[in-house]
Parts: sequence; C-alpha cells; structure tokens
Amino acid sequence: MLDQEWAIILARIQFAFTVSFHFIFPAFSIGLASFLAVLEGLWLKTGEGVYANLYRYWLKIFAVVFAMGVVSGIVMSYQFGTNWSVFSDKAGPVIGPLMAYEVLTAFFLEAGFLGVMLFGINKVGRKLHFVATLAVAVGTFVSAFWILSVNSWMQTPVGYEIGANGQFLPGDSWLTIIFNPSFPYRLVHTVLAAYLTTAFAVGAVGAFHLLQDRQNPGARKMFSMAMWMAAIVAPLQVVAGDFHGINTLEHQPTKVMAMEGHYDSHPDGAPLILFGIPNSKEKRVDYAIQIPKASSLILKHDLNAPLAGLDTIPDQDEPPVPIVFWSFRIMVGLGIGMVGIGLWSLFARARKRLYDWPWLHRAALVMGPSGFIAVLAGWVTTEVGRQPFTIYGVLRTVDSASPLDAPAVAVSLMAFVVVYFAIFGMGIWYIIKLMKKPPEAHEKPLDDAPIRSSGITPAMAVLEGSSS
Repeated sequence: MLDQEWAIILARIQFAFTVSFHFIFPAFSIGLASFLAVLEGLWLKTGEGVYANLYRYWLKIFAVVFAMGVVSGIVMSYQFGTNWSVFSDKAGPVIGPLMAYEVLTAFFLEAGFLGVMLFGINKVGRKLHFVATLAVAVGTFVSAFWILSVNSWMQTPVGYEIGANGQFLPGDSWLTIIFNPSFPYRLVHTVLAAYLTTAFAVGAVGAFHLLQDRQNPGARKMFSMAMWMAAIVAPLQVVAGDFHGINTLEHQPTKVMAMEGHYDSHPDGAPLILFGIPNSKEKRVDYAIQIPKASSLILKHDLNAPLAGLDTIPDQDEPPVPIVFWSFRIMVGLGIGMVGIGLWSLFARARKRLYDWPWLHRAALVMGPSGFIAVLAGWVTTEVGRQPFTIYGVLRTVDSASPLDAPAVAVSLMAFVVVYFAIFGMGIWYIIKLMKKPPEAHEKPLDDAPIRSSGITPAMAVLEGSSS
C-alpha cells in the first residue's frame, strides 16, 4: 500500500514537471504567432522596413519555441498510457475524440503552413505568405481551444453517461461536453494570459536594447507595441479573472475556499486574506493580513454575502490548501504588477518619454519572465485546486493511476529531469542568445521592383536575410 501511494505521488510529480516545461512554450507561441501576423500585416500595409526586420527577428525565436512545444507535448501524451492508464481507460471515450480533433484541426493547420511561414517568402509571394502566417496563428488558437475544452471538462464534467464497465461515455450532445460550464471563462483567461506572456517577453527584449541604444528603431517599435498590449490586455485580464472566479465559485467551490484560505464559513461576509500562512492541521491561516468582507464583495459583489468554508467539506475531499493559496497569490500579484507597468507606460507615452525613462525600461526588463511565472502559478492553482480528483467530483486521482511500482516511476522521473534540463535548457539558452542580439537598426523600405528574375524584392530580401 505504501509503495502504491509513493508511486501515485511520483507519477503526479512527473506529470507536473513535464507539463510545466510544456506549458511555457505554447503560452509563448500562441501570443508570438499573433504578434508575427500583426508585424507582417503592418509591413504589407505600410511598407516600413522596421516591421520586416522585427518579423524576421521574432520568426527565428518562434521557430525554436514552437519546436520545443511540440516535442514536450508529445512526451506528455505517453504518460496517459504509462502512469495514468486507468484514467485513460475510463475517460478515453470523452477526451480521446477531443484530443483527436486538436490533432486533425490545429496541428495539421500549424504543421501545414509552418514550413511556408519559415521558408516560403521568396516562393509563394508576400500575400500568400501572410496567409500562411495567419493560418499558423489561427492554428495555435484552435489548439488552445481543444486542449482547454478537455481540461475544462475534467474540471466541470457534464454531458456524460457512466457505462456498464465504469467508463465515461458521451451523452446526447458533444456540444454540451465541448462547451462545458467553465470552458468559455477558462479559454478567455488562458488566451489573454498567453498574449500577456508574449507582450512582457517582447517588452523586456525591447527594454533591454533600449537601455543599450535608445535610438534603435526596432527596439523602440517592439517596446511600444508590447506596452500597448500590456496597457490594454492586463486590465481586461483582471475582468476576465473576476468572471472566471465567480464561475469557479459556482462549480468548484472547494477550490475557491482553498484559494481564499477560508477554513471557516462566514455567514455575514468573508474577509479577503491578503497574506498569511495556511495551517491545515489547525484549520486556520496564521498571521493573516486581511480586509474584512472584501472576499464576499469580490466573489458575490455583496459585502454581507455568506461564503462557505472548508469546514463544510470532508477532510478527504480538501485540496492541498497551502499550495493553492500561495500559487493563487503569485498569479494575482504578478497580474497587478502587469497592470502597473501598463499604466506606467501610458503615463510615459503621454509625457512623450516612453523611450527615455530608464527606470521604466528596467522595470519592464524585470517583468519579462512574469507572464511565464503567472501562467505556471495559474496552472498550479487550477490543477492542484481540483485535487483529490482527476475528474472533479467523480473520479479520484488515487483511482486513476496505473498499477506501477514506486522505483519504476522514480527512475523515469529522474530521467525526465536530466533530459529536460539538458535539452530544453539548451533551447532556452539559445532563445535568450537570439534575444540578446539587437534588431537591425537600418530600416529597409519596401520596394516592389524585382531585383532578380526570381521575383524577390528588396522587402522580401529583408525577411530572407541571414540570421548571422
């Protein structure tokens, strides 16, 4: 029994480790694909060489990020069969087709046009190349659509029937399963998070090069575009997060109790605990710094609205409160910081000092990794908050694992750690190396006159320039 418990713990750690590595790459590529589409569209519309320079600059980075996302994602699918075969058997009739739809739509769309996007500018023409870039951007969104539909169904399962052998079978309508109660909120929240992740990564690169050379047109343009995104999307994310939180309270109240640190019920309005140390043994938050009744105001928009606590939940159904409590605060804290940077950039823009305030550039540089940390913290909040269930309320994690021995899982976990840090560590190092190189300072204007019989124009040559 003890060996089986350790096997499940190690299997959960292994999946958490691999999905954490994987998640940061799609979170970047979703936003980066859209950014590339915007850059190429502006290049075609305005003819300004700075957009072509930036497109080529970020295209190389996107190629590496996309490749690492694909490789890390393939590994995860095997774990469903090795470590979580019971879950795969029981939930396969529902999640299997949804995962297949992701491959048949998104992955084929991305893979089909990625080659054109990377290498086809002098072979298919500018407009068709732009279509390829748009197709890749749409493909990344469609991929997120299906993956989040699967995950959301595991959080809020509906539209299923239990078969004679205990399997989850689709009911009368697949639309009910796909558009389950938490899916729209989770989709909006995650896609906005991907855009913010990209915005702050791009803004950090632009800030870094502005600190080296304030006159570099590429650095100025990418920093300006990133700060516009931060200023617009970060407040929208706050609103989306509020709606998502209310939806979670309705369908997964135990998760919200853990996020808020509410061990006790509050019939006359619940406080918002800003900080503290959750003490699951004593069922309280030690050294709590809190705002009276603010949690009820946020979650139910009523200062005196009652909120139930974990005292209404059996101990065996409680998630690990300290992990959920702190991961949620990391996500929210970084989100507040993003809003602050966005507002600061608006003030600097209004003062016509966007490119001349080194402290703003330093702050943006420090906030560069914030999007990646925030999406990981949000994932931890979502997934750990669902425990002790893999399918919320109906299938427990302990009943989902394969009958493996702990030593076997431990060996594979150590192998993953070594290989991932070696391979993906080198990939991340290479991405940072590409980012440290400044964008081309010389703007090459668009010129429709062909420069040789192949039909390549000077503007095309900008995109096809060497990476050296």
